[in-house]
Amino acid sequence: MNASLEASTLVEAIAEKLTTCYIFPERAARAVTLLRANLAAGVYETVGGSDLCNRLSADLFETCADKHLRLIWHESAQASQDEEHLVAAIRERFRLENNGIRRVEQLPGNIGLIEITIIPDAATAAATIAAAMQLVQHTDALILDLRGALGGAPDGVTFFESFLFPDGEVHLSDIIEGGPQGATRQFWTASSVPGPRYADRPVYLLTSAKTFSGGEAFAYDLQALGRATVVGEVTRGGAHPSEIFSLGEHVELRLPVARPVNPVTGSNWEMDGVQPDVPIPAVNALRVAYHAALGTVAVNPDVPETSRAEASRLLEESES
Repeated sequence: MNASLEASTLVEAIAEKLTTCYIFPERAARAVTLLRANLAAGVYETVGGSDLCNRLSADLFETCADKHLRLIWHESAQASQDEEHLVAAIRERFRLENNGIRRVEQLPGNIGLIEITIIPDAATAAATIAAAMQLVQHTDALILDLRGALGGAPDGVTFFESFLFPDGEVHLSDIIEGGPQGATRQFWTASSVPGPRYADRPVYLLTSAKTFSGGEAFAYDLQALGRATVVGEVTRGGAHPSEIFSLGEHVELRLPVARPVNPVTGSNWEMDGVQPDVPIPAVNALRVAYHAALGTVAVNPDVPETSRAEASRLLEESES
């Protein structure tokens, strides 16, 4: 296949996916116009393979300013995997990571700690999440460690967050699907959860520069609603769910197909990341959040006197 014919095929395949699936229709229209104009002008005639993919990706970025939108070239032909195989691989990953709950602990001073690595869909992870929340139900403050959280399903994030609110009347987020006819899905807290809620005590979230996607959604939602204090580093800034579309044996298109919109901020964390309330290197985030949690417990009149005294003692020891 000569370069110009390959370019023509690719440009039209990209145009079809942009027009039907991309989350920003106006940008999609600009990109399609530029790609077709460059094709007609012969700009792509002398390049092929990875060089053509790089040139087309650069033109896409020029019109869309979207780092997620790009072509991916594979030197060897890619063997396609059926949906059943991909789903099985994802399920196995969830199993090996205990549905994302790596650690549940009661720290001295009656502070709960849950370390989260991923947040699967609610149907998969509900029992594990509920069990973790059951174990921290009697603590006086809670730390959720999202420093290693690299992804999550929107309904799983919603399910987890529902434990931190009193009822099903909190609007957490919307997700707008791509394309000109993209639908909007609203996500609200659940009216019922399979275990005790943690709605009346302070929550601290730990973040790092690695925290991504669903982990960022968790932090962004709770911070916007004033339900949690975020301690740590600015997160990676990946808000837009993407899909990879095969455009041939060697070429794939990574395309953002949806975008979250927070009802409080009217925006999301794409590119900018979640900005911590307490900026601190991630390695120190647990220590700082734990100290803050003890300080909250020590002055909380709703906490039993013995617990306040214990928190005060631990604070004094940490400062001496």
